[in-house]
Amino acid sequence: MLIATDEAGRVVRRPSKPAIGRLLANLQRGNTHLILERVEEGMEGSWYVQVLLRNDNTYQLEFRDGVAAEHCQTRTISQEKVLTAMLGWRVGTSDWKHGFMWNNIGSQFET
Repeated sequence: MLIATDEAGRVVRRPSKPAIGRLLANLQRGNTHLILERVEEGMEGSWYVQVLLRNDNTYQLEFRDGVAAEHCQTRTISQEKVLTAMLGWRVGTSDWKHGFMWNNIGSQFET
């Protein structure tokens, strides 16, 4: 199941495309991040894509594919590109990562 959560505490189970678009469009000071998480029974690890609206009005986009070693980050000024990426991740397409320069930041999370 997919769960979308924003900093303001809104939780949407099985979010639709329009719901994700609204949550992203509503990011602002005091509500700066949105997490789209895949939660399945028996699925180990953390699987999510998240976005942070930074103070300079850029978007910091990150994803984790199960384990800390597979945690990557990028930045963009385009809300449209963030939405396209999040919607692609939502349906599991492989091309949603294209168009970004990803940095693996997994070493920051390893214990």
